[in-house]
Amino acid sequence: MAAPKTPGAPRRSFLQKAAVGAVATGGLAAPMISKAQTVSLRFQSTWPAKDIFHEYANDFAKKVNDMAGGRLKIEVLPSGSVVPAFQLLDAVNKGTLDGGHGVLAYHYGKSTALALWGSGPAFGMDPNMVLSWHYYGGGKALLEEIYKSLNIDVVSYVYGPMPTQPLGWFKKPIAKVDDMKGLKYRTVGLSIDVFKELGMAVNPLPGGEIVPALDRGLIDAAEFNNASSDRILGFPDVVKNCMLQSFHQSGEQFEILFNKGKLDALPGELKAIIDHAVQAASADMSWKAIQRNSQDYIELKTKDKVNFYKTPDAILRAQLAAWDKVTAAKSAENPLFKKVMDSQKAFAQRAGQWQNDYMVDFKMAWNHYFRAPAKKG
Repeated sequence: MAAPKTPGAPRRSFLQKAAVGAVATGGLAAPMISKAQTVSLRFQSTWPAKDIFHEYANDFAKKVNDMAGGRLKIEVLPSGSVVPAFQLLDAVNKGTLDGGHGVLAYHYGKSTALALWGSGPAFGMDPNMVLSWHYYGGGKALLEEIYKSLNIDVVSYVYGPMPTQPLGWFKKPIAKVDDMKGLKYRTVGLSIDVFKELGMAVNPLPGGEIVPALDRGLIDAAEFNNASSDRILGFPDVVKNCMLQSFHQSGEQFEILFNKGKLDALPGELKAIIDHAVQAASADMSWKAIQRNSQDYIELKTKDKVNFYKTPDAILRAQLAAWDKVTAAKSAENPLFKKVMDSQKAFAQRAGQWQNDYMVDFKMAWNHYFRAPAKKG
C-alpha cells in the first residue's frame, strides 16, 4: 500500500525539480539589470569653489551619483571654468555644458520675469512658500512658458529655499533712506531696479568679484547672500558693518539646469533619480544652511568683529514702495511678467493667510528661554 501524500509534497517536488534545472543551466536566473555604459554630465556652478553654494551643487551631484550606481555621473565645476557665471543659461542651452547650478535672477537680462523667482518680497511669502507656489501653484508651468518664449531648450529644477538675505555690507551703518542715495552698490535681478529707485548706483557683479571690488573702492556697499557665503568670500576682511533683514531677496531659490536633449536621452529610471535627488537636496540644503549660517553668524560677530544692525523699518517700507513702482512698470512692458505676478499674488493671499493665522510666534518662545529680562531701574 502506497504511503499517503502529504499536503506540501507536490510543491516540494516542483521546487526540487526547478532547483535541479537551475543548476543544470548554470544557476538561478539573475534579474534583468541594465549594464549600460556610464553617462557623464559636465556641470558648472555660478559660484566660486570655496563658496557654500558650490558645496550645495556638489551635494546634489553626489546624491545623483550615489543613487545611480555608476550609470550616471555628474561632475560639477566652479564658476568660470567653462563660461562666466552670467552666461550659464546660454551654455546649457547650446550644449556647451550639460547642466549647471545657479539662480534665476542671473538670467534677468533674458527676461525680467525670471527674476521673480528670487527678487522682491513675493507678496509676503517666505522662501519655502515660494517653492510651494512653484510646484503646486502654477509657477513651474509659467517658468517653462518663459523659457519657451525665449527659445531656450533647458529643463529647470527650482529648489533650495534660501534664508532672508541681508541688506548688505556698508562702510557706515545705514540709518535712513537718504543714507543710501548715491552709494555704488552691488546686487542682481530686479533688486537692481529697486535700489536704483532708492537712489543707488547699482553694479550687478557675480559673487566672486564682489569683495575685490569693495576692497578697491569700485563699489561702496554690496549684498550677496548669507553669513556662511559672506564670511568665506571675505566680506569681513574689507567691511565691518552688515545690515540685516531686507525685502530685496527674501524668498530666493536655487536653480538646477539641464540641457533638454541630454536629459531626454537618459533612461526613465535615471530621470526619476534626478527628480528625487532634487527634492532630497532641497531639504538637505535648508537643514545645512541653518547649521552653518548660525555658526558663521557667531564667528562673524566674535572672531571677525563685525557690527550687525537691523535694517530700519523705514527702509524696509521704502523697499516695498519701490518694488510696487518697479513691478507695475515691468508688468506693463512684459505680459509674462504680469502673469507671474498675478499667479504669485493669488497663491500668496491664500497661503499667507493660512500661515500667518496658524503659525505661532517662535520669537516669543526664543525670548522666553534666551533673552535676559530687562533690568528694572
